[in-house]
Amino acid sequence: MSPTPEPTPSRLHAIPSRLIAGAAVVADRLVSERLAAEGARKWHFAVLVALAEAGAASQAELSRRTGIYRSDMVAVLNELADAECIRRESDPADRRRNVITLTTAGRRRLERLDTLIADAQRELLAPLTPGQQDELARLLTVLTEHHHPPHPRPHDAQ
Repeated sequence: MSPTPEPTPSRLHAIPSRLIAGAAVVADRLVSERLAAEGARKWHFAVLVALAEAGAASQAELSRRTGIYRSDMVAVLNELADAECIRRESDPADRRRNVITLTTAGRRRLERLDTLIADAQRELLAPLTPGQQDELARLLTVLTEHHHPPHPRPHDAQ
């Protein structure tokens, strides 16, 4: 075995799924490191974004909006509540259900996390021109939506 690593076989460089997986590992590391430096995780960001964009929601609705399993959502919401980023209140229409709302502290937290996410995106996409970055995002969206359609909106189910 030689001390210098052997080059990756060229056939492996031609497999899109392998390239996507490799880029995903780097992207995940960059985002996770940035968020961890602020005591946050990707799921915190996802919940804060969902609340900021679509407003108050039940835990089940947040789970559907973000793709976070319901069993994991409780822990995420506990962490966000402890940081005073969200507020849980009983739903007046159904006392068994909690309604989650974004607080002022949560909006400030989201602004900071948005900056960190944007920094990670810049680092990840640095070798690409702005046009290439847009094209990559467009193509990844096509692939993602084809293989995993977005969650239906309430008015789509009618």
